[in-house]
Amino acid sequence: MEWLVERGIGEDRALLLDHGRAVAARLAWPRMLSAGTIAEGVLASRRTGASRGTMRFADGSEALIDQLPQNAREGAPMIVEILREAIAEQGRFKLARCRASAAPPRPAPTLAERLSASGVAVATTRRFPAGLWEEVLDEAWDGAVAFAGGALVIAVTPAMVVIDVDGTLPPRELALAAVPAIAGAIHRLDLAGAIGIDFPSLAQRADRQAVDTALATALAGWPHERTAMNGFGFVQLVARLTRPSLPAMLARDRAGAAARRLLRAAEAVEAPGALLLTAHPAVRAAMRREWIEALARRSGRMLRWHEDAGLALLAGFAQAVPP
Repeated sequence: MEWLVERGIGEDRALLLDHGRAVAARLAWPRMLSAGTIAEGVLASRRTGASRGTMRFADGSEALIDQLPQNAREGAPMIVEILREAIAEQGRFKLARCRASAAPPRPAPTLAERLSASGVAVATTRRFPAGLWEEVLDEAWDGAVAFAGGALVIAVTPAMVVIDVDGTLPPRELALAAVPAIAGAIHRLDLAGAIGIDFPSLAQRADRQAVDTALATALAGWPHERTAMNGFGFVQLVARLTRPSLPAMLARDRAGAAARRLLRAAEAVEAPGALLLTAHPAVRAAMRREWIEALARRSGRMLRWHEDAGLALLAGFAQAVPP
């Protein structure tokens, strides 16, 4: 297996390929408080005697800090390491988490550097094989993963990621058929934290145990804890959470995600001429100036825009037109 990494405009993307199939994915958007960043900030608040508080950084962003030294005082500068990135969920926003560090400030490792540390081969590429990234992004965008005989519906909630199993097969067959799809979705969509799986209810204990065994086998090698299936078909997984999943990232900024996808499509246009980008007005508004400048620089082309409010956010497209 090998990780392929694309250095895109406004994001880095990675796919883990196994015989041409994408079995895992990663997505990184530039941000100051990425996991692994060591930065200097100011202790903005701390209750007397508490071991937790809030850090504030030069760009105005904040993070929760744990294990505060006893002598730490509000207003004092501190160097901290970001342990978990900020995560947006429906109805609330979780601040990043950090802890005090004795190391000098440094940016977070790049996506390629983090993947290299896993021991799997990493290679950069100008373009993924056709269709692979689009398939992963569509699953993350729609929260739907099809499998033979059924489908998974994936929802990011404030409490956990919920995976609902639905289909037309008999309950035991449906639950067992869903297991490989669940394991695949966890890796492709970079799911972690608390994950609840709502299987069909199975009255027989032997059937529930069969699903538990299949799930344990499918998730072998992925560090996590897991409950046994209860009588209502519910299983909970818990894995260390250091960054938002792909669905969580897209849910936080759908227009921005669509803008990045359009930029990627524009880079792939090979026909000569100026580039005409057609997009929903919200997608056009999400385009940052530095992204547009990067596209012009990378493509060496003049850029033109057409806004169409009738388009879905992901339906934008790029084409070559006469200069």
